[in-house]
Amino acid sequence: MPVPDESPAAAGQQAAPPTVSVIVPVHNTRPYLDRSLGSVFSQTLDQRRIEVIAVDDGSGDGSGHRLDELARDHPHLKVIHQPASGGPGKPRNIGLAHAGGDYVFFLDSDDRLGTEALARLIQMAETHRSDIVYGRIVGADGRDAPVDLRTTSGSVSVYDSPVYWTLAAYKLFRRSFIEQHHLRFAEGRLLAEDLPFGITALLRARTVSVLADYDCYYLHGRDDDSNASRQELDWPEHLGYLAGVLADVAAQVPPGPDRDKLMVRHFHGEVLAAFAAPYLARDTDGRRKMADAARPLVERYLTDRVLAALPPRLRLRAHCLRAGLDTELTGIIRADTALPGDAGDGPPHIDAEGRAYAAYPYFRDPDRGIPDACYDLTDRLVLRQQLTGLHWVGGVLHLRGTAALPGLDTGAVELVLLRSGTEHRLRAHHADGAWRAALDPATAAGGGPLDDGLWGLKVAVTAHGAGGAGTPAVHRAAWLCPEDRDPAGLRPRLVGRGAAGPAVAALFPSDPHGHLHLDLDGAGARHPLGADLRGEAHCTRTGRATLAAGVTLPGCPADAQLQLVLHNAALTVALRTTVERAAGDRFTVRSLLRSGPPGTWRVGLRLTTGGFHRELPVHTAGGRPAGRTPLILTIPDTGPGAAGLRRLLGG
Repeated sequence: MPVPDESPAAAGQQAAPPTVSVIVPVHNTRPYLDRSLGSVFSQTLDQRRIEVIAVDDGSGDGSGHRLDELARDHPHLKVIHQPASGGPGKPRNIGLAHAGGDYVFFLDSDDRLGTEALARLIQMAETHRSDIVYGRIVGADGRDAPVDLRTTSGSVSVYDSPVYWTLAAYKLFRRSFIEQHHLRFAEGRLLAEDLPFGITALLRARTVSVLADYDCYYLHGRDDDSNASRQELDWPEHLGYLAGVLADVAAQVPPGPDRDKLMVRHFHGEVLAAFAAPYLARDTDGRRKMADAARPLVERYLTDRVLAALPPRLRLRAHCLRAGLDTELTGIIRADTALPGDAGDGPPHIDAEGRAYAAYPYFRDPDRGIPDACYDLTDRLVLRQQLTGLHWVGGVLHLRGTAALPGLDTGAVELVLLRSGTEHRLRAHHADGAWRAALDPATAAGGGPLDDGLWGLKVAVTAHGAGGAGTPAVHRAAWLCPEDRDPAGLRPRLVGRGAAGPAVAALFPSDPHGHLHLDLDGAGARHPLGADLRGEAHCTRTGRATLAAGVTLPGCPADAQLQLVLHNAALTVALRTTVERAAGDRFTVRSLLRSGPPGTWRVGLRLTTGGFHRELPVHTAGGRPAGRTPLILTIPDTGPGAAGLRRLLGG
């Protein structure tokens, strides 16, 4: 629970400086203020360690009045009023000038924080001495997160992680780092005001950390669709501003692969973003002005490596801008914004080599001369698939799922088994994007039994373009990954393999990627049969002993033999055993020894069926750790009768 506010003066103490200053720029966001600031007031971090600085940027909807009301109830909320400045940059800068925390977090007044966000982010920063900590961002109310941060890391590279793809302000910064590098936001801009701040911060930070295992920041869409990112801009002027931003990037990062990685993000996210509906909304002269403003950026920073890294829809725009193909640029943008069935909505072109090309206008038009490479999406065709179910029927594994190459017609789906250079393919039935297949270990190897070993399972799709079956095809395969990591289908079981005899089959997802594998007769080392085998053993002073154990043995044949056995250093004694079989392949086995062999014995369960023999260790029902302590039976030496039994057993 949050710690209540407490007056240091009342306690006779001087107020300690805050740990974190939360800076909130506010402009006409009255409906969202209680939600946004309330998420700060409810933080699990001690409220006495939090300073909130809300800067009212000339609001006309009562936001300023509401901030003053909240400040009366929350002494650690400081409210600053100023005339409207035209964007969040100046309010954030004013907030920085008043901040006293060791760290600074920028919260937009229509968004909110996860309850534990500040505590977790600060702990991350203190643990790794971070200059910047990214928290996981979650989209809400129809707004998408700019990037999906999936992996928590104490230190990431700007060039080899997704952090550069979100340069927005909402993250934790070390305040001394901000002041050391004189970082400030561009003022008077509704959009991209955070680019100069975010770029320089990332490029100069010693340590950038990512906290991805908690939803730290909720990015909300507004009910009236009035978020700054949705507003109309003077695009030629904005492109001129971006020219200065990219010049700063170029000044800090030498030409080469690293700079190109950053430029891909800027062309993708800013420069070419204007060339969509905003471009089409202008007349011919307005479009020309936009193209003229963007062309110097393309000529200066769009290397061949940057061009190749863009998707075809942006690659084509960039090429048309660079080549001065304004008419073609308009046609390609129209194809992207067309209604279904119009240009740009058809399947890709597939050539004889299996390369795929996006269905945009002017492809291989000799009068236009646009290179095929601008349309090429071969490396971007990703098999979208999901394993939706798996279960065993007898000794046959049945799998089902979905698989498709977007925009292409599926011609065939196959289940692929891979092991040490060996590959077997099983045809799957498919319809409407769904597929199902049956894997029988007795026939999976081209009609014969599948060899022992570890087999990886993939789904493979063959798909065709506009011409359908009989035309060139594209082939893609992907690992099957079970969503449920512990369904009944993953439990090791006995399966038949015809003349090859029974074997243990264990399905399991590999670490860390979760790829589905079949371990066939791995001799129990990796995925043992009967892992839940638990039992109890009791013995009287006279040597009368009782043993009982329970185990689940999926796929165990009705004629299989189960027998409890005793082991010591010299002997193995097989016991007369009664077996009860219940639903769900659950077995209970019992043995009674009226005068057992004296000594200390480990208890096992011998399974025999066909040519298959396996002895399974019995564990106690409550060992430490639970279930992994071997079951031991100790039988006392009761005199001459025991000695005679020892002679009978060869002891």
